[in-house]
Amino acid sequence: MPDALIHTTAMAGRAIRLSSRAVDALVVALALPLMLLLVFVYLLGGAIDTGTRYITYVVPGILVLCAAFGAANTAVAVSEDMKGGVVDRFRALDVSGTAMLAGHVIASTLRNLVSTALVLGAGLLMGFRPDASAAGWLAAGALLVAFLVAISWLAAAVGLLARTPEAAGGFTFFMTFLPYPSSAFVPVESMPGWLRAFADHQPATPVIESLRGLLLGQPVGSTPYAALLWCAGIAAVAVALSERLFRLRTG
Repeated sequence: MPDALIHTTAMAGRAIRLSSRAVDALVVALALPLMLLLVFVYLLGGAIDTGTRYITYVVPGILVLCAAFGAANTAVAVSEDMKGGVVDRFRALDVSGTAMLAGHVIASTLRNLVSTALVLGAGLLMGFRPDASAAGWLAAGALLVAFLVAISWLAAAVGLLARTPEAAGGFTFFMTFLPYPSSAFVPVESMPGWLRAFADHQPATPVIESLRGLLLGQPVGSTPYAALLWCAGIAAVAVALSERLFRLRTG
């Protein structure tokens, strides 16, 4: 097995163990999307007209919001590594910065998949009834993983950019806010023109619309391709930026 793969696997295992020890952060990351699902469905859903049952409309949006919340923990974890000096020990063991960051991204993706499963399970209990074929489920799962990986790499870059874990947590507010001005909770047609223009041309909307169509067995057209292009673009920029920032921080 190549050294890079061994190091990445070891770093992912380390990041998962660290996550399991930070019980409070883990509970918040898992519970907050569930609480938001309850709030939007039972407190706000009755006043929002989406042309369908609100639980059916909102679950895909909560899944994307869940990914954004989970990625915020990645930024904080990377910042803590940079601040704590553990990176010097990794470099002494010939562990590359890419392997360390990839380990955090893998751990973030796995955490988010657990949170996604909890949200989806809660949605089913609350009346969400997907009508996807096997191919639809596979496509939705693949798209969600692509988005998780992309946003986790972006969070890793934020963690390198921030000088403190507190600042990293603050910077990730923008990622967690992104699903709100999208089609996650209300149709974009109901928004003012200037806000609709933003909602139509930001990455969360095509991802959410693709997940919604795939899970409900509805036509999706070329929207999943647009969503994948966004994911690939975000990931490519974030990986390149992360490598550059890591060299600057450790050079």
